[in-house]
Amino acid sequence: MNANGAAVRGGCHLSVIIPCLEEGAIVVPRLTALQPLRASGHELILVDGGSCDGTAALAEPWVDRLLQTSPGRARQMNQGAATAAGDVLWFLHLDTLLYPGADGDLLAAIGSGQVWGRFDVRLSGQARVFRVIETLMNARSGLTGIATGDQGIFVSRALFEGVGGYPDIPLMEDIALSRRLKAHRRPIRIRRRLETSSRRWEARGVWRTVCLMWWLRLAYALGASPGWLARRYGQCSSPRHAC
Repeated sequence: MNANGAAVRGGCHLSVIIPCLEEGAIVVPRLTALQPLRASGHELILVDGGSCDGTAALAEPWVDRLLQTSPGRARQMNQGAATAAGDVLWFLHLDTLLYPGADGDLLAAIGSGQVWGRFDVRLSGQARVFRVIETLMNARSGLTGIATGDQGIFVSRALFEGVGGYPDIPLMEDIALSRRLKAHRRPIRIRRRLETSSRRWEARGVWRTVCLMWWLRLAYALGASPGWLARRYGQCSSPRHAC
C-alpha cells in the first residue's frame, strides 16, 4: 500500500521521485496531474532543493513524501531514492506530462524481466523545429542506450542501489547513471512518448540550446569535469538558486 492506503496493482510498487527547485508557479497543476498514480497505489516523492518561492508548502498536500535538501538534482534524487518504499524507482521532472497508462507500460516492461529503461519524449512546443529535436533525441538515446532526465528513467531498486545511485555531480548525472546501468544491461525503450516542456529551448533560443547541450555532452565525453561544465551551463551561478 502507499501512504493513502491504496493497494498496489500487480504487487509492484512504483516510487515516483521528482526533484524540483523554485517551481511554485507550476507545482500544483503538475502534481495534480500525477494524482492518478497515487490512486493506483504508487508513491509520489518530491525532493525540493531549497526553494524560496513556497514550492514545498504548495506541494505538500499532493505528495506522499516531501523532502528538502541542498540543490543538485543528483543529490535530490538520491535522497528521494533513499527514503522510497517502492520496488521500482521512476525519476520524473516536474514539467513532464504522462500519457494515460504510462505506469502500466513501465510495469509491463519490468514484468518482462527488464531492470531499467526510459520513454521516448515529445516536446511541448508546436513549432516544427521541436519535432526535429525530439526525433533526434529519441534516435540518439535508442542508438547509444544513454537516457536523460526528460525521458523518465526507471530502474529496479536493487540495480539502482547496486550501482551506487546517481554520482553526486552538478551536471550530466543522468548520463553518468545511464553508463553505470548500461554496464549491466541496455535499457528497454518505451516508444510511447512522455511530453516534456520545451521552455528551456524557448527561453534560451532553440538552436543556441541545442548547440550548447551537444557541446556539453561532447566535452563530458572527452573528459571535462561536471563542475566546470555546470559553471559553463550557468547552473551553479544562476540567481534563481540564491535566497
